[in-house]
Amino acid sequence: MSDSYDVTRRFILKGIMAACLLSVSRVGFAALTQMVAVRVWPSSTYTRITLESNIPLTYHQFFLTSPARLVIDIDNLEVNSTLRNITTLVQKNDPYIKELRVGQYKKDVARLVIELKQGINPNIFKLKPISEFKHRLVIDLYPQKKAKVDEDPLLGLLENFNKGKLTNTENDTRPTNKNNAVVIVIDPGHGGEDPGAIGYNKTKEKDVVLQIARRLRNLIKKEANMNVYMTRDEDVFLPLNVRVAKARSLHADLFISIHADAFKRREAKGSSVFVLSTRGASSSAASYLAQTQNEADEIGGVSRSGDHYLDHTILDLVQKTTISNSVLLGESILNQIKHVNPLHKKNIEHAAFSVLKAPDVPSVLVETAFISNPEEEKRLRTSHFQNQLATAMLKGIKNYIHRRKV
Repeated sequence: MSDSYDVTRRFILKGIMAACLLSVSRVGFAALTQMVAVRVWPSSTYTRITLESNIPLTYHQFFLTSPARLVIDIDNLEVNSTLRNITTLVQKNDPYIKELRVGQYKKDVARLVIELKQGINPNIFKLKPISEFKHRLVIDLYPQKKAKVDEDPLLGLLENFNKGKLTNTENDTRPTNKNNAVVIVIDPGHGGEDPGAIGYNKTKEKDVVLQIARRLRNLIKKEANMNVYMTRDEDVFLPLNVRVAKARSLHADLFISIHADAFKRREAKGSSVFVLSTRGASSSAASYLAQTQNEADEIGGVSRSGDHYLDHTILDLVQKTTISNSVLLGESILNQIKHVNPLHKKNIEHAAFSVLKAPDVPSVLVETAFISNPEEEKRLRTSHFQNQLATAMLKGIKNYIHRRKV
């Protein structure tokens, strides 16, 4: 076979390969973008729409009137069954969305049309992959009418957070406290897009801690000289900083964040109580737990525009009295929980939890049990165990109130 034939053959093969690569880069790119999940989280405060894809989405947004619609065009995307399913996710009681529609606007452009029930201010941003989530496009719909702090303190805080203005809350209007009652804020961890830990039998941390928090709230409501509030009372995602800010805006006397622990070894079990540490964690496990809990904002989805609160308004060194009272509150709760569930550690632990960083509110984080332990997961799902935990926490609160430093 001649050398000239081999040379010619190599040129032909290179040409074929180049043509194939060119076809992938020009035509096949749209096929590479795949919608893998869609979610809609309605709440009284705001509604979140999440579009999850294998690669980052590029988009353009605009409004149309008669009827009022928010339109989002997504480039290099073909409508698949996953995206089409979003039309079935709108709930009748959603305060902001009347209807969702999707269609193939152009060959390589998918269009999402959000028909609205009221005027909204959208906050749209992208999130990089984290945990089990891939690339996400997040669409938060807030009411256009600005909230007054005394009418909806949480919405007011969220508005400031999204504008990067979540600063001092000391001048916020405090709810009427006629009897000088003790103000207690309960914080059910996670919520909405952020499920928290998930047990072997698919129990979600965000669900069980909300149930426990409601039970504790109902018990506190029966007590004289106590006022109780919750950071969330529905399945909604709240940034960690907003949870702290809500406690401060209410001038809380104490703050209890409720969680359900998880670890890679299923045999890990027991209850724990954590307080803030400014000098490092009390154990490697405590450090790991704080790191995972502090990732809640990245998992739940926070626009970078509002991530200024901890840097500018939370003191690096919490007041000595606040830390002292946090330890006292933690010990009081731990001493009651040990009668309900074995303790993972016999003493309170310390770690740098972002949700505990209010400089003027004694705060603790209660890990009720290990949701990753099948036996404790099963107990966490029962009303009996939830009531036991709530009762124990109330006893701890009452004991703390008698012993606290004022």
